[in-house]
Amino acid sequence: MATNIPILRRPGLPIALLVLITLLILAGAMAGCKRAPAATPTPTKTPKPEGTPTATQGPTPTPSATPLPTPTATATPTPTSAVAAQSVTIIDPATDPSINPLTGERVDPAVLDRRPLAVKISNAPAIVRPQAGLSFADVVFEHYAEGGLTRFTAIFLSKDCEKIGSVRSGRLIDLEIPAMFKSMFAYSGASAGVKQEIRESDFFDRVISPDFGHDSAFKRIPAPGKAYEHTLFTDTKTLWQVTDQRGLNGRQDIQGWVFSVEPPPGGAPATFIKIPYEPRYVTAEYQYDAAQGVYLRSVLGEPHTDELTGKQLTASNVIVLFANHVETPILEDTHGGGHYSIQIQLWGDGPAKIFRDGQEYDLRWSRPKRDDLVAFIDDEGNRFPLKPGNSWIQLVPLDFQIEVQ
Repeated sequence: MATNIPILRRPGLPIALLVLITLLILAGAMAGCKRAPAATPTPTKTPKPEGTPTATQGPTPTPSATPLPTPTATATPTPTSAVAAQSVTIIDPATDPSINPLTGERVDPAVLDRRPLAVKISNAPAIVRPQAGLSFADVVFEHYAEGGLTRFTAIFLSKDCEKIGSVRSGRLIDLEIPAMFKSMFAYSGASAGVKQEIRESDFFDRVISPDFGHDSAFKRIPAPGKAYEHTLFTDTKTLWQVTDQRGLNGRQDIQGWVFSVEPPPGGAPATFIKIPYEPRYVTAEYQYDAAQGVYLRSVLGEPHTDELTGKQLTASNVIVLFANHVETPILEDTHGGGHYSIQIQLWGDGPAKIFRDGQEYDLRWSRPKRDDLVAFIDDEGNRFPLKPGNSWIQLVPLDFQIEVQ
């Protein structure tokens, strides 16, 4: 920077002194022209997108003879208002006693004046397919059992079904599902550790199982090629009779889901979904059928049918819930060195994807309290509307990869 500094001269002052004074003035002026250093910006963290599954693991359980604790997690509050910013008409079962809270469909109110039934159903080996009764369930959960194979817990409320099965043994996830649906729980048996957990659960009075002497609620129906453990069946009439005998029947306060006939805005096209639990033995595949407005279900590329109807299973909603999976010390079997029970931590909240009307939506699931029905939340904290009809809920680990086309 150029600066014009006048040279001061006083009569009688020596030339050397005048030069010294001039140099001092020049140095001060140059110092004043130096630019002050710029402030260092404070780094800003980029928040992780909420809809992205992470591989964060929960505490690894230590082998112990004591029952596994169920942790309490703080979750995003579930608003009680319907979806605010949606250009769709919301169906809220809480406002109409003739609307099924699990399907959003209008039914005879009398069928809702009973307690839901949760039934454990096999999905491996392949000879157990086609199962009986899955198309009559309002909701079906598919989850990892052990060894990469899956099993179902089906929820029956609005439809009667004359044959359900084959009925198989319970898993740790079945400590959560009957709690949130306030249902009975019918299953064949359980490993020692899981059996103890169920015995000590808060819904033990609603359990129906040969494990606890309830053999009359089930029947053996042998079939060629099927091992003995795949021949146990039940039906809704018998299970509701047991519920009546125990004085436990009646309408339950099940709230949390809302519905809309029209698809909400903001979805992305998704006409094919593949959930490769174990690519060699079991996958869940859904192909959207626009004519019917439902997803057609297949397993390993083959149509998955119901023994009772002979028709391919369908889903109005396919819901993928990403949840923490933790292997526990509970031994389920000794095949191939042994397999251990998996705790699927379906409490708190986490990422979810919902598929309806050929569209994919990235959401959150939320279950703050044990008796809360798992809710589906959009980015603004509003409840996301399902399509009226049945739902298949696919439970997968946090870092699980699914295929969508």
